[in-house]
Amino acid sequence: MPKMKTKSGAKKRFKITATGKVLYAQSGKRHGMIKRSNSQIRDHRGTKVLFETDAYNIKRYFLPNG
Repeated sequence: MPKMKTKSGAKKRFKITATGKVLYAQSGKRHGMIKRSNSQIRDHRGTKVLFETDAYNIKRYFLPNG
């Protein structure tokens, strides 16, 4: 059997913690900041934890070796 490969796009977008949770960066911070409120800009800072069902699919299909 050939080896399972990790999807390169997912490798750049997600990180798996030591406990198995999946972290992701929130969207909406690249450009167009003048349209967004200051509270929205603050809330989208940093990373968040993905929901369990979504994290399961990411780990299973896109990051099998993670």
